[in-house]
Amino acid sequence: MKARIQQEPRCVLLWQVAPGSAEHAAVEHAARLSHLKVRLLTAADLGTTMEALCTGRHTGDEAAPAPDVPERPAMIVSGLRHDNGDLGQFVDEVRRGGAVIPLRAMVTPTSRSWTLAALLAELTGIDVIADLRSRDVAAGGQGAPLVPAFHQAVFASSQNMRMILNIGGIANVSVLPGPDDQVFGFDTGPGNTLLDQWYRKHKGGNYDPKGSWAASGWVNTELLSRLLGHPYFHMPHPKSTGRETFTLPWMELFLAERPPMRAEDVQRTLLEFTARSITDAIGPLAIGIPEPELFVCGGGVHNDALIYRLMDLLPGWRLDSTDALGLHPDWVEAIAFAWLAKSFLDGRAGNLSAVTGASRQAILGCLCPAR
Repeated sequence: MKARIQQEPRCVLLWQVAPGSAEHAAVEHAARLSHLKVRLLTAADLGTTMEALCTGRHTGDEAAPAPDVPERPAMIVSGLRHDNGDLGQFVDEVRRGGAVIPLRAMVTPTSRSWTLAALLAELTGIDVIADLRSRDVAAGGQGAPLVPAFHQAVFASSQNMRMILNIGGIANVSVLPGPDDQVFGFDTGPGNTLLDQWYRKHKGGNYDPKGSWAASGWVNTELLSRLLGHPYFHMPHPKSTGRETFTLPWMELFLAERPPMRAEDVQRTLLEFTARSITDAIGPLAIGIPEPELFVCGGGVHNDALIYRLMDLLPGWRLDSTDALGLHPDWVEAIAFAWLAKSFLDGRAGNLSAVTGASRQAILGCLCPAR
């Protein structure tokens, strides 16, 4: 008797397919022909797992969350099967309708056995290098952060100690004292994640522009103290964390312990939490160093209130964006992973043991060829 393996439907997530556009009409037409479901993603979908979006049911926390749905429209096509050519037929029909599925299109499996890299290679006809973290994990590392090796290659100075601070959902720092064997880095804690989640809950947008809403509030020192008491901040590096650790429900447990606060005061306290967790982590690393340098990249560089607070907490430091080093702060992360892919092609190690905790440096990634 043959074992029957149940395969669940897949879904396709398409970015920037605006309602009323030719692309939108072509996708809807192709979906109808293949008896697929199609709908626009809304703000209500934020935080929903991709598996739940594909299957219409709620799942555990281990599935990847849906990406943010900003002003750019996004739509999801669900009901595709993996084993009967549905995906190819759908793509061909969209193309016959005069539209091209953009490279921003992302196909997401409800099973973790289906890799996005293989699908991207199939859809684009381009070699794809992916799975950059698992080899570091296999060597005993945490698989993150991976960008310090790139920061060292691009931003290091032989004259000065530099730090590169990436403020994304989680903030991470690369410490570049000069020689390669002395580079280290780690996640400092939350960057934008709690700020964005709280703003979305109370203001409906995806982020607090320039930190203006946070700037209208006041820091609650009791709440700040509870947040800074998280055990992660007392761990030695190398270390890494994620959004799953610093969540809104975790923060709201502390809110429930005290009298009600104004929403803008919570936002201001969360901004202070990000600023303090960063400066508490990096400040001691520069003791005795004249004029240490900190260059910031990532989305947090656009939060003026946060940047000004970092300046206040780091007197005597030079603080600037990576623009001052010749690389736009919005591009650093993407270029870093392109550099890691090039390192794979060149047979060059992409991790740093002092950063991830791996037993050795290793070539990272796997190649999924186009043909």
